[in-house]
Amino acid sequence: MNRSLLRVRYILFDIFSAIIVWILFMAFRRIVNDAKLYSGIPIFTPNFNFYTVLFTFPILCVSIHYLSGYYLNTIKQSKINEFFTTLVSSALISIIIFFVLLLDDVVIDYTFYYKSLIVLFLLLFSITYFFRTIQSANIRSYFKKGKWKINTLIVGTGKNAKKIAAEVTKSSYFNQVVGFIKVENYEREVDGSEIVGNIFNMEKVIADLNVKEAIIALDDASEKRIFDIINKLFQSNIDIQFTPRLYEILTGRVRIDKYGLNPLVSISQSTMSDWQVCVKRTSDIALSFLSLILLSPLIIYIYFAIKLDSKGSAIYKQERIGKLGKPFQMYKFRTMYDNAEIGQPKLSSPDDSRITKVGRFLRKYRFDEIPQFFNVIKGEMSLVGPRPERKFYIDQIIREAPYYCLLYRIQPGLTSWGPIKIGYADTIEKMIERLNYDIVYIENMSISVDLKIILSTLEIIFKGKGV
Repeated sequence: MNRSLLRVRYILFDIFSAIIVWILFMAFRRIVNDAKLYSGIPIFTPNFNFYTVLFTFPILCVSIHYLSGYYLNTIKQSKINEFFTTLVSSALISIIIFFVLLLDDVVIDYTFYYKSLIVLFLLLFSITYFFRTIQSANIRSYFKKGKWKINTLIVGTGKNAKKIAAEVTKSSYFNQVVGFIKVENYEREVDGSEIVGNIFNMEKVIADLNVKEAIIALDDASEKRIFDIINKLFQSNIDIQFTPRLYEILTGRVRIDKYGLNPLVSISQSTMSDWQVCVKRTSDIALSFLSLILLSPLIIYIYFAIKLDSKGSAIYKQERIGKLGKPFQMYKFRTMYDNAEIGQPKLSSPDDSRITKVGRFLRKYRFDEIPQFFNVIKGEMSLVGPRPERKFYIDQIIREAPYYCLLYRIQPGLTSWGPIKIGYADTIEKMIERLNYDIVYIENMSISVDLKIILSTLEIIFKGKGV
């Protein structure tokens, strides 16, 4: 089972559905409207080119379906969610086509506008939903017959772990428990042959067994132990869930899946709805491209100002830790003298002597962050999200705040509540304080919250309060 290939298959069937819909809609226009418009002579001459739209209409459909969030989780898509997502996206596509194309078309009477809109919507919804239902039923049958399974790992070997494994086996035809991970100093209730590894070789076990989901089910575990395990699991890019007893450790809104009577709290998924996740990513790309185009004169000016001010490259690259704990190269305009940080990393402060004259100006208005729009386009960052840190400092933060790993759930960003409230963090204490704001953001993520953060950031930039 390949999730990417399944997603492609859904997209291809949606394209096929859109083509069928547009051909049938053309036939409807020819028979009902054009025949009357030209006194019974079936001449097909609308105000727009139907055959050009035949190729662009599927692109529009797939784009709207993507923004609806439908393609994010095609495997475990519920029937109710599938119905309403298809209904809403079909209605939106029909309305767009109506106002862009049909409203200026030549018709025999204005009631035909409404008939066209209704017919287009009914065709699009019924045909798209028909093919989706067939595919979803086919996928479910593969899981029910045991041909496909989502390999699931249970972290723990006690009573709680044994209970959860039994619930998963009984209640979910999607998941298959492939084994248990032993955690030292905890009792063992499961058979020794079912233990496939321990927390020290867990990453290798996940790779060898092709694990896609992990459930932490420890008996009476400390908060520090739980977050130590989360830190290890996040780096394997799998869905991480907790047993209900652990829910009190977390705050805010989370998604809950149920196996029988036993709810599980997912911590690796975004608290945003699927459609908001897709809209956020699309907005990130569009706004980043637009910003780079509009700011291109300023980018060129800053580039040469840095080169003339001091020796060294104008663009500075530094390794930061991003989503799932993966490292990436973050871009910035250089604001310090070349080779200002040799040996052990050192946090910067507003009166840091290493900052150049031009660099101080760039930091004041946060212009040094402009190259990170490229990180956003590459998918390494988002416009809004926790600021990425270096591993050197993360290791220190985790000793005081082990819940730092919760930031790994989402892409880091150019700005968030943390930088707005705290600004540049020149001590570990300030970094932890900023972390707490970022946790609040993650548990309350939405498009509207992102918009508020962006507007607050723009206010800081215009007032020159970046430092």
